[in-house]
Amino acid sequence: MAELSPFLFPGLTAKVNDLAVLHLKRDLQTPVILRASDELDEGYSEGKVTNTRFGSFPHSTLIGLPWGSQVRASAVDTGSRGRRPKEQQSANTHGQKRKRGEATGYADPDAITGDAREQTALKAAVTASTGFAHLLPPTPENWTTSLPHRTQVVYTPDYSYILQRLRVRPGTVVIEAGAGSGSFTHAAARAVFSGYPEQGKSSEAESTSTRKGKVWSFEFHEQRVEKLRAEIQKHGLDSIVEITHRDVCADGFSITQNGAQAVQADAIFLDLPAPWLALMHLTRYSASIPKAHSDSSTCEQPEPDSPKNPLLSLENPTPRALSPPEHTTSPQDSPRFTPSRTQSASQSHTSPLSPYLPVRICTFSPCIEQVQATHRALRSLSYTLIETVSLSAQRLEVRRERVGLAEEGLRGVNPSPATVDEAVGRLRDIETRTKAFHSSEDAKTNGQKGQADGKDKEETGSEVSSSVTPKQQRILELQERQAGRKLYREGRLVHRPEPELKTHTSYLTFAVLPREWTAEDEARAREKWKDGGAEAGKGRGLSRRKEKRAMKVAEGGGKGSGERKTQMTDREA
Repeated sequence: MAELSPFLFPGLTAKVNDLAVLHLKRDLQTPVILRASDELDEGYSEGKVTNTRFGSFPHSTLIGLPWGSQVRASAVDTGSRGRRPKEQQSANTHGQKRKRGEATGYADPDAITGDAREQTALKAAVTASTGFAHLLPPTPENWTTSLPHRTQVVYTPDYSYILQRLRVRPGTVVIEAGAGSGSFTHAAARAVFSGYPEQGKSSEAESTSTRKGKVWSFEFHEQRVEKLRAEIQKHGLDSIVEITHRDVCADGFSITQNGAQAVQADAIFLDLPAPWLALMHLTRYSASIPKAHSDSSTCEQPEPDSPKNPLLSLENPTPRALSPPEHTTSPQDSPRFTPSRTQSASQSHTSPLSPYLPVRICTFSPCIEQVQATHRALRSLSYTLIETVSLSAQRLEVRRERVGLAEEGLRGVNPSPATVDEAVGRLRDIETRTKAFHSSEDAKTNGQKGQADGKDKEETGSEVSSSVTPKQQRILELQERQAGRKLYREGRLVHRPEPELKTHTSYLTFAVLPREWTAEDEARAREKWKDGGAEAGKGRGLSRRKEKRAMKVAEGGGKGSGERKTQMTDREA
């Protein structure tokens, strides 16, 4: 049986060697692998520690907690990382940096066995005064905000809408071209999961209703493929996601296993710079591409200095954005993909599409010129219901807002006067401080000296200090008073839209390719519905109502129809 993925079966609590996500704030999350010991020997007495801007979190405080728990930060000595006791240093180095291959005065961390690590007593973590995080299980949503960005990623508002429009559900077979950082890959893997595939059982032996979901992901960049493949394997999704290094614009999507076509997709997502070049491989029949397109039928962009670079021209030596091939305004003169149905699919073309289900496709393009070229290619390849949309997701921030000068300096407080009395009191304080300042400056300017003047200054200073409380003292008093207060219940409940949109400016083009309809299918349909579907419709509620109505009309000798005509005449009158 395949290893359970933490993205599908995280369990109830966090365990050793589990992938977890530390939720620091809404758009700041850190993925960590929980370790019982510090295998890198970083020098922390508490064992393995994850440092964040909101504090340090030893893994010993995270292991065993239920998912969703709030964890307080711990007070660890972050400056001791990597330090060693002086007596363990080599005598000939005298604390200096050793050379490569030179012996050290302490044991190599890699040479320490597991039993020796377990015998080392870990220091109990001490809770810090500030800082906390939430311990979450890995999901496609929080993985999108915390994954290492190798390319631009498809964010949650985009891929959730895409999966819904493509009708991806458990058992769906999805083609993804342009895997990139793997954001959409993880979301699609969770959406199609309907069980792990059985060993030794081919996909052809499974029916449409019992087949297991699969994601066929393609990427032309070899280094990104290796990194994404390693991530998918660590996350336990390698039996659901198949990653292939290929330029789909030139080589297509067909994958042969055991002498048969393994890919039979009914949902497609293309995140390519030139999706119209890959569409000729997404048909049920062979498609010929115009000669003008043959030199640039690749998803890889050529080097800027290449003489064959279509992004550079002699008239305009500056690079320009990737755009579709030039075309005329007349639809008859524009280049088209021509589907060829004269030869059988088994002889000329092996289609990666499901022959039994309609295929839904989505392309992700940032430029409207790319959308126009994609529309022309989709129409030429018999796709229907072509539509382009643009998403702008904006979240609302809901919080408690406390306003007033009485709590100035505390966290989450709007330091503005809440009432007229507070505003007048603050103005009086400012006026008193201003008078005291000017009086002291005048005394220095006039050079007044003597005991009488000194007494006047002391009296003035004592009056100011007694009438005005210093800001630091006010903050300390407020912090002492708020110890027993429930601040999350105080204040006014407000909501505001976020200032920035966490998404891309892009266009999503959707289309549907109807299922393959042969002469045999037409004959079976005509045979089934030759009597208007009466035989096929028996047992359904609508047919039974029609039969009862017909029986009533027959028993009444047409009386029912006459009554209906009379009622209609009365309404018209």
